[in-house]
Amino acid sequence: MHLSPLPAPPADAPLELLIEFPDNRLLRDLCGEVDRNLARVEHLMAVQILRRGNQLAVLGKGRAAAAEVLRMLYARVRAGKGLEPGDIDAAVRLGNSAGDTGAWNAGQIGMFRGTAVGHTEIRTRKKTVEPRTQTQQAYVRALYGHELTFGIGPAGTGKTYLAVAVAVNRMCSGHVDKIVLSRPAVEAGERLGFLPGDMKHKVDPYMQPLYDALSDFLPDKQLARLLGEQQIEIAPLAFMRGRTLSNACVVLDEAQNTTSMQMKMFLTRLGQGSRMVITGDRSQIDLPRGVTSGLVEAERILGGVSGISFTCFSSKDVVRHPMVARIIEAYNKDAPPG
Repeated sequence: MHLSPLPAPPADAPLELLIEFPDNRLLRDLCGEVDRNLARVEHLMAVQILRRGNQLAVLGKGRAAAAEVLRMLYARVRAGKGLEPGDIDAAVRLGNSAGDTGAWNAGQIGMFRGTAVGHTEIRTRKKTVEPRTQTQQAYVRALYGHELTFGIGPAGTGKTYLAVAVAVNRMCSGHVDKIVLSRPAVEAGERLGFLPGDMKHKVDPYMQPLYDALSDFLPDKQLARLLGEQQIEIAPLAFMRGRTLSNACVVLDEAQNTTSMQMKMFLTRLGQGSRMVITGDRSQIDLPRGVTSGLVEAERILGGVSGISFTCFSSKDVVRHPMVARIIEAYNKDAPPG
């Protein structure tokens, strides 16, 4: 099957575009149970897709872009990769961005087909995680290639999720001895004393997103054991003071809510054999008025320092529900200039 990108259709092109798939078994996997994958493409791209034996007929204004999306997803299945809703959404985002001009990015197409040079997969005990956008792919390469990495961008772009996946991968493969995950315990000052319960009960609600990520990558019993033995440590930022973190993967989440002093304190915890990741979103700073975000300051001060990587995400990298990307774009348009 020839999988080269489709050119933009001429104005007098037929209203129906027919694609033939040689392997009926793979076609079934592409279509999904009761054609749910096709239905998702139809809904997201405003087209109609009809099954005719080993052919799919695509009807509608966006038929050329939708056909290329189907070709990419078929090639992904042929490469032995599964199709989840997020994979379809990511392919559709690429199709919609190129559909107006017919200009397809070969690197992104290669990612979905499993043929991209430097394509990075993260293997954990429970699942294999794949970057779904080029920015995510660059971020994963930075996580493996740099001792200190910043991931900056809006919610839903996979900054923390990918960082935790890489940390689990590096620990399970023996590259580090432990994982340390941290975040500011509350948005504007870590006032833990007013919360009920012991210290674990006080901080666990703020740490829950990190527990959720870990549970995606490690079996429950193994995760409980590693937490009990403190090979995986989840702690509020205030607990990092005075420590040197050696032979560890260290992740600081929600870093936009650190102060300048907290950020400097955290960065100087880096010890021998360790990797450190800082993630945050400049648009969600909850510090009191007049207090400088440690993330914003670190980006300004460290931007040119050798060995430190900065990866900046946008709404195009959102891998949650497609509505999340539209919400972020709407808020960005409404934001005051500067």
